[in-house]
Amino acid sequence: MRPYLTHLRIGNRLIGPGETTYIIAEAGINHNGNPEIARKLIDVAAAAGVDAVKFQKRHLASLYSSEALVDPTSEEKEIGFLLPYLQQAELPDEVLSDLAGYCRQQGVEFLCSPWDTESVDVLESMGVLLYKTSSADLTNLPLLEHLCRTGKPLVLSTGMSTSDEIATTVEFLKEHGADFALLHCQSTYPAPFKDINLRYMDRLREFGVPVGYSGHERGIAVSTAAAALGACIIERHVTLDRTMPGPDQAASLEPQGLDKQVRDIRIIEEALGAPRRSRSRGELLNRLALSKSLVAARPINAGETITPDMVKTMGPGHGIAPQRMGELVGRVASRDIKLEEQFRVTDLSDESLEELAEQFPLRWGPVARYRDFETMVRLQPDLFEFHLTDTDVDAPIPSLPECGQELVVHAPEYYHGRLLDFSSSSAEVVSMSLDVVKRVMDIARSLRASFEGTGERVRMVVHPGAMSYDPHLDAHDDLLKRLCDTLPGLLSEPGVEILVENMPPYPWYFGGQWYHNAFLSAEDMCVLAEATGVRLCYDVSHAALSCTSEHWDLAEFTRTVAPHVSHIHIADASGTDGEGLQIDEGEVDFVAIMPILRGIEASFVPEIWLGHRNDGEGFVIALNRLAKYLGK
Repeated sequence: MRPYLTHLRIGNRLIGPGETTYIIAEAGINHNGNPEIARKLIDVAAAAGVDAVKFQKRHLASLYSSEALVDPTSEEKEIGFLLPYLQQAELPDEVLSDLAGYCRQQGVEFLCSPWDTESVDVLESMGVLLYKTSSADLTNLPLLEHLCRTGKPLVLSTGMSTSDEIATTVEFLKEHGADFALLHCQSTYPAPFKDINLRYMDRLREFGVPVGYSGHERGIAVSTAAAALGACIIERHVTLDRTMPGPDQAASLEPQGLDKQVRDIRIIEEALGAPRRSRSRGELLNRLALSKSLVAARPINAGETITPDMVKTMGPGHGIAPQRMGELVGRVASRDIKLEEQFRVTDLSDESLEELAEQFPLRWGPVARYRDFETMVRLQPDLFEFHLTDTDVDAPIPSLPECGQELVVHAPEYYHGRLLDFSSSSAEVVSMSLDVVKRVMDIARSLRASFEGTGERVRMVVHPGAMSYDPHLDAHDDLLKRLCDTLPGLLSEPGVEILVENMPPYPWYFGGQWYHNAFLSAEDMCVLAEATGVRLCYDVSHAALSCTSEHWDLAEFTRTVAPHVSHIHIADASGTDGEGLQIDEGEVDFVAIMPILRGIEASFVPEIWLGHRNDGEGFVIALNRLAKYLGK
């Protein structure tokens, strides 16, 4: 018997742990045999954002005796009650086929529960990708065997069955090589809360297959809790009106309820995240403002041994954390420290910033601004990357002392409160963006004379745009095409080489979180480079955030863009929006990516948030930590 899968695949969609919850809206027989109601149920489900809409298919002559079909009252009262509804609700095959096509038009998967082998054969002709069986058929091994022969994945509800029956069916399906998932279910309509027992999902997980929940309870709280408990699939009945006739209507969600159910499940799965402690950009900002640092309680002269009475804690929190007091006390001060000046990380080291910077073997430079350029020179970098603001664009160009380093310029992200966006559908926004960048080019050409290490052209980093305050502002392919159409006008400018930077999924602009709708993927960046000839500024932190958001592999991302990279921004990252972290303080696997990065003929900038503080201490610490990943 082959090893068992923890995930199912439906087309390009994976279902299982770590994936978004697969939400099925069970239209079932709530259409009461009316095709128009069935289409409205599909509309409601698609508008709510479910993954699939499920109907039911029966060949009643295979399921019930001719006598029962002619006179349902001849059977037990439960059958006598149910059969008339089933007879009324059975849709003709051609109508069901039309509904399958309509589902696909609306962007949801068409599913259908077959109650007999004849129905399986009919559904096979409709291109069903997954079969969902009812709780009533968990023990129906002949039907399950017939379904196994289709080779399609199966989802089985487990209501009405005993633990032994479930185990027997699981063994049967594994012996037949089926890929399947199990849904915990309480087959009462509606199900009393006290009987639901969601923790039974833990027992079902012991079978090593995806586990979900099929809910028949009132309201949305229990199904939302099931998602929080790790249900990979949630199935809920949907109706236009719970007061309509039919056995499932009362236990169904009306349109507003389905909207809220899907919304809450998506919120829950986003909030569940991953089993790691990630610091968001918002947390980092609050930590800076609210937490404390170790500062000098009195002036300290170089050569003095630091004692506890020389140290106190004060905000803000961008110095050494009070947790490291034991590392500081007893050290000899290597510099003069003013009253209430923050202690630095390098106060815990025996080497100076200059000595630490010398140990990085690759071509590198710090982020610089006009005001701190001369301070950074003493670190003897190979280049300087000047990050210009909109104020710098409007101000007179300063006269800088000559040096032997290369000049790289980073264009501003915004100008007078408006984001630069070369991918915008607004011609006015693109025109404004081009005008600002061309003014920055003039600044770069003027500054170039002070930087003897600069080649024939100053390299300039620009962001491509495609950001919006709400997600999916525009079609991805249109954004990519507009940038490809816009860039040639910049690439032809003399004396400056444009480098386009890859973007993070959730950037922070103007104190709030935005969305990037393109230029997150390695594929986008390669298409851009190959279509226009532009080279890339590869931002490792941005790529790591995109990889976390989209479940990509960072090493593979890095290998893919490597042939087009000229310049590298390197920092750690956490979660999907914690960018610019100090090396080894986030989640980036530098063991995996540094050998790839070293093989690129590119320059490095440790783009650490607040790295410029304390004479560039953060940049140098980053270099020192990166050096250990480079080997001999």
